[in-house]
Amino acid sequence: MIIDKLRSQDLDGLFEMILMLENIEECYLFFDDLCTLNEIRTILQRYQVAKMLYNNNTYREIEVETGAGSATISRTKRSLNDGNDMYNVLFNRLKKENNTSSLQ
Repeated sequence: MIIDKLRSQDLDGLFEMILMLENIEECYLFFDDLCTLNEIRTILQRYQVAKMLYNNNTYREIEVETGAGSATISRTKRSLNDGNDMYNVLFNRLKKENNTSSLQ
């Protein structure tokens, strides 16, 4: 994993804090404190790209909808297909939890 280069007690602590968030509003508040607006936009765009790839949208549709460039889409597609499989795990959990496709 690429993130292994950053693995540490501090990163564990950050992830533990994120896992303690109890609801969406707490997520908004915490990430507002933690990240700049541009950092949140970047994370959001990557999520949107992954969701659209998961739903079999074309590169062109993704570019138009998200404003992401082909490099970002390609990188996200590699993570989706050849990464740690967490996008698929979480998208499937969301589908199951919502019992409808909130991913579309």
